[in-house]
Amino acid sequence: MAVTPTLETDVLRHQDPEVAEILLAERTRQATTLQLIAAENFASPAVLAALGSPLANKYAEGYPGARHHGGCELADVAERVAVDRATALFGAAHANVQPHSGSLAVLAAYAALLRPGDTVLALGLPYGGHLTHGSPANFSGRWFDFVAYGVDAETGLIDHDQVRALASAHRPKAIVCGSIAYPRHIDYAFFREVADEVGAHLIADAGHPIGLVAGGVAPSPVPYADIVCATTHKVLRGPRGGMILCGAELAERVDRAVFPFTQGGAQMNAVAAKAVAFGEAATPAFRRYARQVVANARVLAAELADEGLAVTTGGTDTHLITVDPAPLGVEGRTARGLLAAAGLVLDCCALPHADARGLRLGTAAVTTQGMGEAEMARIAVLLAGVLRGEIDVTGARAEVRELAGRFPPYTG
Repeated sequence: MAVTPTLETDVLRHQDPEVAEILLAERTRQATTLQLIAAENFASPAVLAALGSPLANKYAEGYPGARHHGGCELADVAERVAVDRATALFGAAHANVQPHSGSLAVLAAYAALLRPGDTVLALGLPYGGHLTHGSPANFSGRWFDFVAYGVDAETGLIDHDQVRALASAHRPKAIVCGSIAYPRHIDYAFFREVADEVGAHLIADAGHPIGLVAGGVAPSPVPYADIVCATTHKVLRGPRGGMILCGAELAERVDRAVFPFTQGGAQMNAVAAKAVAFGEAATPAFRRYARQVVANARVLAAELADEGLAVTTGGTDTHLITVDPAPLGVEGRTARGLLAAAGLVLDCCALPHADARGLRLGTAAVTTQGMGEAEMARIAVLLAGVLRGEIDVTGARAEVRELAGRFPPYTG
């Protein structure tokens, strides 16, 4: 992995020792535990350098060539580079790189295509849908009439017959395909077909798989969806943020939905960091990385199944795995706490057609550290051993620290 990103500890310790110690402790936490959260990764030092650049000081409301503030000449260049790299990387006619998050990208997509009260068909939250796919606690569930499709109770796969039937019955204005906990590839061609049958827009929420798309190991939603929403972190290894891809015919509507409708000024340091990440993702090294991410996830899923955990859908096509720890005698939330104490950091998630919570894991970060299939097998043994009570937390924590030490996220 690359050298350690510079942390101005001397300056920060003098100016604000309390915050300096927090940052140093977080760096230590990341270097001594295993980050198995599917939505997290280690950005490169180049990405982190862009985030900490003087562009953090620049106010740049608007778009290149049409800003509301002076002094944006270089901000314009940075944003054009990010846009050009994104459109080339994903084969899209237009890209908006300003959304501050994936959720804001989805909000902008809805704003571009819908009006309050419109009907939207999306994967239900109990089956892996996101908060922006109709949660009553979220703007989506308050402003739009969401109808939820689900997954087959036996296979755990998206129920395509149900999708078609619900679309025919409710005639939604938009259909959303995408998930935060579905480990298989989405059949974008199928969703395009159904959307066309009922006259709906198709929105792909590709926050999780977009990095795999960039690496050539997952199907692209770009040829099928009217709008693709995504994040720039996760597998893509960029800064925390969002982006939108669309065709030329929707470019103006999307841009106006981002600014001025849902956001003010762009975070230009993040835009520059996105440009760096897109450049990195266009390299052969990133394609090799993406292949290893998927290979690691498949091995980890298989090893967890061998250890007795119930793996949803029987495996994975992506970086993401969801499992039920109940066969080992522990519920999801309790399991997450035990594993966190052992240094295995992961998430809980809903389990389809079940009241209990499961575990959601990802292999993006540990693959960035250089781990391979052998390490995935060891992680599975550690995880299951802790949950069965065969490996005490202290012993597991020591093994995790040793493993993380052999594969530091940053060196130097």
